[in-house]
Order: sequence, then structure tokens, then C-alpha cells
Amino acid sequence: MQEYDVVVLGTGAAGLTAAIRAHAAGASVAVFEKGEKVGGTSAWSGGMIWIPNNHHMSELGIDDSSEAAMEYIMSLSHGMIDERLARSFVDTGPEMVRWMEDNSPAQFEIVEGFPDYHPEFPSGKTEGGRSMECPLFSFNELGEWASRITRSYFFTSPITMAESTIGGGTFGQVSAEEIKRRSDNDEWGCGHSLVARLLKGCLDRGIEPVTQARAVELIQKGGRITGVKFEGASEPFEVGVRGGVVLATGGFEWNTELVNDFLRGPMTSPVSVPTNTGDGLKMAMRAGASLGNMREAWWMPAVEIPGDRGDGLPMKFLFQGERSHPGAIMVNRTGKRFTNEAANYNAFGAAFHIQDVTKFEYSNLPCWSICDQTCIDKYGFIQTGPGEPVLDFVTQSPTLEGLAKKLDIPGDALQATVARWNAQVANGSDPDFGRGDSVQDTWWGDAAHQGTKAATLGPLQNGPFYAVEVTSGSLGTKGGPKTDTNGRVLDLDGEPIIGLYAAGNVMASPMGMTYGGAGGTLGPGMVFGYLAGQHAAEQSRVRWNQ
Repeated sequence: MQEYDVVVLGTGAAGLTAAIRAHAAGASVAVFEKGEKVGGTSAWSGGMIWIPNNHHMSELGIDDSSEAAMEYIMSLSHGMIDERLARSFVDTGPEMVRWMEDNSPAQFEIVEGFPDYHPEFPSGKTEGGRSMECPLFSFNELGEWASRITRSYFFTSPITMAESTIGGGTFGQVSAEEIKRRSDNDEWGCGHSLVARLLKGCLDRGIEPVTQARAVELIQKGGRITGVKFEGASEPFEVGVRGGVVLATGGFEWNTELVNDFLRGPMTSPVSVPTNTGDGLKMAMRAGASLGNMREAWWMPAVEIPGDRGDGLPMKFLFQGERSHPGAIMVNRTGKRFTNEAANYNAFGAAFHIQDVTKFEYSNLPCWSICDQTCIDKYGFIQTGPGEPVLDFVTQSPTLEGLAKKLDIPGDALQATVARWNAQVANGSDPDFGRGDSVQDTWWGDAAHQGTKAATLGPLQNGPFYAVEVTSGSLGTKGGPKTDTNGRVLDLDGEPIIGLYAAGNVMASPMGMTYGGAGGTLGPGMVFGYLAGQHAAEQSRVRWNQ
């Protein structure tokens, strides 16, 4: 049985960061991936990391501090954030960014102007600075590994987040000539760039991930983790470990049984890689881990598009900018608005969990996003550009009454809702749900009016009218084994399970139920991957010297 100092399970941003840091600390490192390709949900993502007080902020003259970041995070706690973990994240984040830039191909730049997701809370950043992304990266540098990174079906164009409508850009901002140049040079942004850079950092150190290797059991001897059992592409195998195993296997959102057992509300549309079935969670539970934050996920409203996305599963669309556009609202089965449509996607998830205790049903599921022709003409809609015909699955009607009939919702209620909305827009505010009051609301809508209520407030008045059903989705779950400030998994008595670490969505998130800002998933994942890899490498040296 081959033995290593550090074994990393998973090839998302958390796992690859752990591998690079452990190797730099002198450890022999092996990385194993359940899927055929590497990158996990990190590769499918926008690739941003949320790191308060990073050194790029000071370079742009943006003031921040660890104390300001802690004040902001803890103001969102609802009593669910472990202050020690939050402090570890905040204090280590800037170090991690500097170290990765100095010791790997990972390079970061601020997505300028991108506000925190709750910028009006104490020490929130209305002007942005805490959200960063990697510049474009050419996959030509990866050789044969270029084809072994899983490719996102969300971010299919070679642009950065800053150039996308999500990151504050506008449709068609990058010229066709530049898109062709990037494509010819195999240059990619977003999560593709982040994962490619981290993978290159591993390959440069001689660390080649082993794919189609599903970890199924942790080996425990003498009160510590000493190895891992795998189901391989051809046959089972085992590896030994001297320093530690880093769980970076993602969440459990594709495991229906675990979702039903743990999450606080319905979640029917995960938008992550389907290999996230809770393998790391179950291994940690068998090893005696204490669990935390199990009811939470990184909530994301989603739209299910008919057809196969290429892996036998239905296409799911991250429904973000469309619901924030002027001329778009959302209604439930009663034909009424029920929340601030422009709220950040994680906070928006709570609207799907409200119950009518008399009818014993979720009040806002099903629900629909509704917009008019002006909205379609100006902004496009779900994979179509401005003025282009909508996809066939989108429901449409010349009148609101006809649309309501097709959706089987009360026509008079829908018309009253739209009339009320239009009157509020004319008055320049949304007293019902406060849409447009936050700087965050005005980031997602019309980029030409960014920073003003006009970015998201606009009437519905010009037919035809369009609707799609919106479902409760997630980017991943965020509950799992509790850890200490170095990423060591804790047992039921709060003591470390020697040789076991966790980072990323497999661990109990240091962010509790909240989402600090864009990149709030990957930022903590990389920080605790960094800490876990470093600590596990140190423990391997201790064992060698015993």
C-alpha cells in the first residue's frame, strides 16, 4: 500500500489549494477525484473569492481591516456563526492570497465596484473590494490536462466575471474579435481560470490528480486516521497517510435522502456537479465527527430548462440578473409578489421556505418570474440576447389575463399586483419589499443605471408578457463536520480527530446561514484548504520525527 504525508480528496478550489500548500511545506501529496474530470463545482462557478482586507484593496485605496470584516460577518450571524472560525478565516484570508500569488500560478484582481451582499450592514462594503477573480488563463499551459477540467454550462464564453452581466458588465461588452482571439488561444475566465491555475500549480509540483477514484472509507488505527479506501476505475485500492486526510469532496446536494434529512426547506434544483452526494460527510460521520450548520445551503433560485445538459441530467439555469431587471417581478400561486426580487440569491432562498401553516404548504412554491416585451428587448432572457426570441419553453401571452390563465393563477390578482407595482415604480420606490433600497439590488439590474433605483425598478406594461417557473436550487450545501481553526475535524466531544481535516462545502461553513459577498463560497474554501494543507504537512513531520 502506497503511503503519503497528505492525501487530498477532491479537486475543487479547496482541495487543490490544500495540495499546493501541503507540498510547499515539504509533504508528499496525493490528490484523488471521484469524477472523470477535475475541478468540481469550483470549475463551474464564477470563480470569485471573497477575502476581506486583501492587499489588492489597499492598492486601490479601499480601506478595510480584520475588525471591520468581523463586525460585518458577525452582524449577519443570527447566532449561527462560530466566531473563532470566522476570525480564522478573516485573519488568514489576506495571507492565503499573498502566498498563493507568490507560490502558484493563481493571481487575483478585484472585481471593481462589486458590493458585499449586505452592504448596508455594519462595515459592509458598498463600493466593493472584497470580491476578487483570476484574470484569463490559457489552457494551452496545461498540456493533456486541458481537456480534463470539467467545463461549466453556465459560463460558456471566454470572459471574466467583471465582463459578465453578473459582474457588472453588459451584454456584448467584449467584441466578437476579442472573443475569437481568446477562443483561438484557449483562454478562459471565471471558475475555469481559477481551477486551471490551481491545477497548474499542482502539476508544476509533480502532483497529478488520480481521477475516477471515489473515497469510501477512512482507515483508523490507534486513535488516528491512517489511510483511505477507494473504489477505483477498475478495482478497489487503499493508500496510507502519515500527516492527514483533507476532505474537500463538496456537499451533499445531490443526495436526496441527506437533503430531506438535513436541509431546512425544499431544494429541488442543485446547480452543482452531480458527484456531490455527501461521500465526505458520510466518511466523517463514520469516523465520529460532530456536525454543524446542516440545515443550510448556498441557496440559488433556478430555472429548469427542458433538455439534456450533456450528462443525462436536465439543464438548470442560475436565475440571478433576470429577476432584477426593470420590468420583471415574481409572483406566487396567488398572483402576488412575495419578496424583493433583486435580493442576493442566498438570502432569496429563505422566501422559498415560508409555510402556510393552515394549508400545510410552502407559500411561495410554485412561483414565476414575469416580464414584459420591453424587458425582453432591452436585456434578453435566459440564454438569449436583447431583442432575440425567447426559448420555446418560456410561457407567453399577449395579455396578463391570458398569461395568468396559462399559469393557473388568479388573473385579477395578477393584474392588481402589476398595477400596484407600476404605481410604486412611478413613485420611485417599493414600500412593500424595499427593492432598490440596497446598493446590492442596483448592481444586478440595468448596468446603465447601476447604483440608482432605476437599475431595478421598471414597469410591466408592454405586451406580450412572459413567465418562467422559478425553483428552489443551491450552489451546494454548507453543513458538515465541525472543524477547529486549522481545519481539523472535531469529534462529538470537541476534540480533533487526529489526521482528519475538512475544507470547502464538505465542512460546517464558517459563514453560518449567510453569504458575505460574491465569492463567499470559494473564499473560505480556499482559506481552510490552505490551513488544512499546512497543518497536515506539519503533522507528517511530527510523525517522521517520532
